This record gives sequence, structure tokens and C-alpha cells, in this order.
Amino acid sequence: MMTAYHGYYFEDLSLGQSAAFSKTISEADILMFSGVSGDTNPVHLDAEYAATTPFKERIAHGMLSAGLISAVLGTKLPGPGAIYVGQTLRFKAPVKIGDTVVAEAKVIELVPEKKRAVFSTTCTVRGKVVVEGEATIMVPGRPVAV
Repeated sequence: MMTAYHGYYFEDLSLGQSAAFSKTISEADILMFSGVSGDTNPVHLDAEYAATTPFKERIAHGMLSAGLISAVLGTKLPGPGAIYVGQTLRFKAPVKIGDTVVAEAKVIELVPEKKRAVFSTTCTVRGKVVVEGEATIMVPGRPVAV
């Protein structure tokens, strides 16, 4: 069970459990991410330059889409209190301004002795995978009643 102050406890997780978060990527998102990250690659910021690339137009930072995975894990499943331990990522396709990215995390392994959960993670746009990987998360255990 999740409350405003903590997410799911490790004991509440089960294989196959999943959650998602979606966001439509805007011009402002790309500009803010560039400012926060320091990644000013012109493929993200300069339409004339981007037109000379295989993408033919500006694309969002891959890590902007991947960051939506963090939103799922940190706010929905397992939620507040969960700590990222690791994440693998494979970038499969570009995300463009106006695309709605759906990030999903699904429990694929539970490690009780370490209170860790492994999630398959994907970001899709119109059903097409744009980012995929696996996340390992440390999940708080249920408090012991005294």
C-alpha cells in the first residue's frame, strides 16, 4: 500500500506489477533540460544544424526521455523512499518536440535478502520503443511493529 509519505514496501511488490508515466515533450522541456544538464548539442537546439543530420529536425535529449523512467520509479512504483541503484539504457529511436513519451516500469525480479527489485523499463512513443533497459531499485521494507 502506498501513502503520500512512502511508496510501496518491498513486501508489497510482486512479479509483473507495473506502472507508467507519460509526458508530451515541449520546446521548453528541451531548453530546460539543456540548461540543467549542460548538454548543448546543436541537434537538440539548432533547427538548421539538425536539418543536416539523419533526423532532419531537432530531437529531444535521450536522457530527457530516460528521466521519465525515474518519475515512474520515484513517484508510482515503488514510489517515494525507493533508491536507484542502477539503470541500463538502450536508445532505439529519436523523440521529437510534440511527441508523448510513455515511460513504464515492470517488476521482473525480487531479491528479498537485499530488499532490491529489478524492473524492465521502457519509453514508447505511439507504441514504438524509443528507450529500453533495466533498473535496480532498493526498496524499503515494511516497518516491524513493536
